[in-house]
Amino acid sequence: MQGCWKAAEVAGHPVEIYEPPRINPGKALIYLHPARPELLHGREAFTRMFDELDLLCVCPHGGPSWWADKLCPDFDDRFTAEGWIVEHVAPWLQEQLGTGSRRAELVRVPVPRLGLLGVSVGGQAALRMAFKHPRLFPAVAALAPTIELHQFHGCGTVLDTLYESREQCRQDAAPMHIRPDEYPSHIFFAVDPEDATWYRGVDRLREKLTALGISHACDLTTRAGGHRWEYFEHMAERAIRFLDEGLATTTRRLL
Repeated sequence: MQGCWKAAEVAGHPVEIYEPPRINPGKALIYLHPARPELLHGREAFTRMFDELDLLCVCPHGGPSWWADKLCPDFDDRFTAEGWIVEHVAPWLQEQLGTGSRRAELVRVPVPRLGLLGVSVGGQAALRMAFKHPRLFPAVAALAPTIELHQFHGCGTVLDTLYESREQCRQDAAPMHIRPDEYPSHIFFAVDPEDATWYRGVDRLREKLTALGISHACDLTTRAGGHRWEYFEHMAERAIRFLDEGLATTTRRLL
């Protein structure tokens, strides 16, 4: 039995929700898409795992914002894409799990724990948000995260309007938001060695986390097509199982 997709709106922006046949109300995922709004419709490698693990997954539409914590008029002139996720989407999702139409079927549980899953640009955003808000997002998994976004500043992308300089963009990268005293309890990231543009930044993230003594899991050796959906789908099961186990562990600690 397969789950289904539903549409909703949060603070004026669309989200798509994948509901598995059974929903575990204690945990859920938020998926952050690449620079182009490529969601998970038709991506069986992902939805199959959501069904198996009873994981509800919300896929927000971040538009052209690259999920930056900077105002992007083409997305919204009231709040940033990151602010929308943290201040609107996450609380809305927790409320839906706790008081939605299935509430009669639910037992009393703690506040639902949320994990972040992202690929490419969405992967770096997932890491950045989790590093900045580890209590809200105790588990994060990023596939082929574009850590060193600053190298594309000045190339005619949206980064040119969001950041005044390449250095300002670099200072907002995920590694710059790591706090040695407080960080997500479960961190996973992976990149294909053939992903020449982004491999170096991911390797540097690994080095920094290791130097700080921050527990994490990573895969920088699996080859499955480079920076493409073939790779994302190949790594989907590992990433989602990691998130599911991490959220389950976090929930048990709260009980």
